[in-house]
Amino acid sequence: IRIYNSALSAENVTALYNEIECPAVAVTNAFNTVLYTGDATARSITTVGFKPDFTWTKSRNGGNYHQLFDSVRGATKAIESDTTFAESTEPTALTAFDTDGFSLGSSGNVNSSGITYVAWNWKAGSTAVSNTDGTITSQVSANVDAGFSIVSYTGGNNTEDTIGHGLDSAPELILFKSLSQTAQWEVYAEPIGANNYLTLNDSNAKAASIIRFRNTNPTNEVFKVGLALNGNSIPYIAYCFTSKPGFSKVGSYTGTGASGNVQYVGFEPSFIMAKAYTNSEDWFIIDNKRGNTKYLKPNTYAAEATAGAGINFLSNGFEFTGGSFNNSGMSFIYLAIA
Repeated sequence: IRIYNSALSAENVTALYNEIECPAVAVTNAFNTVLYTGDATARSITTVGFKPDFTWTKSRNGGNYHQLFDSVRGATKAIESDTTFAESTEPTALTAFDTDGFSLGSSGNVNSSGITYVAWNWKAGSTAVSNTDGTITSQVSANVDAGFSIVSYTGGNNTEDTIGHGLDSAPELILFKSLSQTAQWEVYAEPIGANNYLTLNDSNAKAASIIRFRNTNPTNEVFKVGLALNGNSIPYIAYCFTSKPGFSKVGSYTGTGASGNVQYVGFEPSFIMAKAYTNSEDWFIIDNKRGNTKYLKPNTYAAEATAGAGINFLSNGFEFTGGSFNNSGMSFIYLAIA
């Protein structure tokens, strides 16, 4: 099938062509956003629809840290996207990953009375398995169909090493965090190249570096790390994402400052996380449960805010209703999930 339409840009024709040429793999029960209100008592959230392996929580009407939990490190082990803190053990935060959701204790970060929360949930591959594809053995929980894996490894203190990620195609977005050190969240994003990096916990524009990814893009089996992500005996966690037709898309766009600017991804998104990489601008997350103008910032503990213009989720992509998240002339990277 070929499509010819003078109103479509070359990029959009390519996106439509790829969607037709590469039919989507049916992916179910791999991502869901849930909303709940805290009550400061031990409880279970049972509306996720599957047993998650990665749950990212944030208070909406209060200024609390983003808290990230995964099944590879284990429940109660929290890291925070808006801080440089090392991993902490919080026995009254997320206490278990359950068949249809997760259990909470009374921690104010995840279950403060009267505070509203959002939890973004991903399904990986349940119990982690040993992966020897790289020069360093990793522990990996991977959902190949959904293009998502959780990777745990211990640094070898070499100028470069490779780490197996468990997916069947190269990750296009990887979020790295040292677990035992006060250290930045390092972000690899394919659209900006392996010679550059972003930091999830701040608003900085992209910066050049050789000691993060050794100027080497990931392969179908491994990603490469330099000394900044390979400290001697330092444990790390990495969340890996790659595009899957009909389910997920890692991409980029240039802002226009006006309504429109449609981004075709081949499915109806329910979650978008994005960052202007050419400018010092906050990250943002929008999802279909909170509304198309409500956003949270992964790099700050600020409460949910309302933008003057938002993002409409379309059947095959997303479009902007104005200049918010679409600043004229700025270039953005994004992760969209169906």
